[in-house]
Amino acid sequence: MNKPRDVMLQPSAPANNAPLISEILASFGAGLRYADIPVEVTDRARYMVLDAVGIALASTKFDFADKALAGLLTFGEGDRVVMGMKKRLALRDAVTMNGVLVHGIDYDDTHIEGVVHVSASCFPCAFGVAAQQGKSGRDFLAAYVLGIEAAARLGAAAGGGLHLSGLHPTGSLAAFSAALITGWLYGLTAEQMVMAQGIALSTMASSSRQYNQEGAWSKRLHPGWGATAGITAAALAREGFIGSRQTYEGIFGFYRTHMAPHMERCNLSLATAGLGEIWETGRVAIKPIPACHLVHACSDAAVALALEHNLKPAQIAAIQALVPAEAYSVVCEPVARRRRPESSYAAQFSLHYAVACSIARGRFSLAEMEPEFYRDPEILALTDKVEHGVYPGSEYPRYFSGEVRIKTTDGRELVRREHINRGAADRPLSGDDISVKFMDNAMTAVSRDKAEQIREAVLGIDRCEDLRTVETLFSAN
Repeated sequence: MNKPRDVMLQPSAPANNAPLISEILASFGAGLRYADIPVEVTDRARYMVLDAVGIALASTKFDFADKALAGLLTFGEGDRVVMGMKKRLALRDAVTMNGVLVHGIDYDDTHIEGVVHVSASCFPCAFGVAAQQGKSGRDFLAAYVLGIEAAARLGAAAGGGLHLSGLHPTGSLAAFSAALITGWLYGLTAEQMVMAQGIALSTMASSSRQYNQEGAWSKRLHPGWGATAGITAAALAREGFIGSRQTYEGIFGFYRTHMAPHMERCNLSLATAGLGEIWETGRVAIKPIPACHLVHACSDAAVALALEHNLKPAQIAAIQALVPAEAYSVVCEPVARRRRPESSYAAQFSLHYAVACSIARGRFSLAEMEPEFYRDPEILALTDKVEHGVYPGSEYPRYFSGEVRIKTTDGRELVRREHINRGAADRPLSGDDISVKFMDNAMTAVSRDKAEQIREAVLGIDRCEDLRTVETLFSAN
């Protein structure tokens, strides 16, 4: 899975009049009905929504939420709910804000092979547009699943090359999935959905990964901001505005312009592979740890070793943390910055801190993102002992594997490998696990009774006739 794929890009229309990716996705989207989606997929989708809502509620307790809302209120209030907050915003601003909340503490789901946080954009977009239209819960779920299927495949086609090109795939792809979601809810034709994707190509944000070098907050904006571009694109397409057709394959299409230095990794056949037969929604990983997915396996390995051997920081001479080479620029380098995270966000993207903290604390949870821990002298002394290396036999991006090797001061060498990261499609969290995570997150912001109300409403959303009744329940009012 980690080997370069054959390039399947062409500067002009495919030979033999083969359909374009935008046409295949549009045709699938325009023809999709809720009844076409397997029950196990819609069941999983409901738990994914529950997970996203819980994270959004937890995010309201952080400074970035208040500051983001204050900035968006500059443009006025509206009639769409901001989850867990008292103010309402106009549709596109509410989608942006809810995207910030779902993605804000980096605890949201990820399609591993696509390296895309799918719900962070697909949920706020599908929910906001469906609520505005007075659609049913089933309509919402169908549109949500459509967006996930598109985003996951478009991400997988990049083969990890977007990250290597300095882009955040979640934000870079959000406009396309949102254009399809909105197009479905607006009842656009397949041709209009083709146009919507083409318009999205020109209107989306770049989603630069410079935030990763500085611990900046801007990554939180990417999913919702991209989704608003998709909503805009669909609205324009509905009125007859003309967009590009070769959105993905063209000489100035998405993949050539966004990952030119790494084109050898791209396989465009994956953008539509198995569409309607293999459901990628069921392969989305729910995060068990509130940090970048690339540190999860090493964190779990470090916790297991610390607990099994009753390790104390003073007993440790050296630590080696092995991850896929593609993880280096995301969570390993520059080393000095990773060893001294200056914010909770920086801590979530530091392999060195994740491993050190997991050993010292025996866990890596939201609590460990507080300054008292990422500034703790004992933990920081341990981060200095962490060296990173390449995980042997990596299957990235199929799995975000990790291995931790600890040398103790008494000469022992302790090793733990997590080849399949916890939460991945082949090692998924159960519905009960997700419910527990939801309650833990939601109750940081609302009462147990309110959290239970929300949980029951979300898990029963397929029986809801007007989504606005559930939307009201998400409000802090």
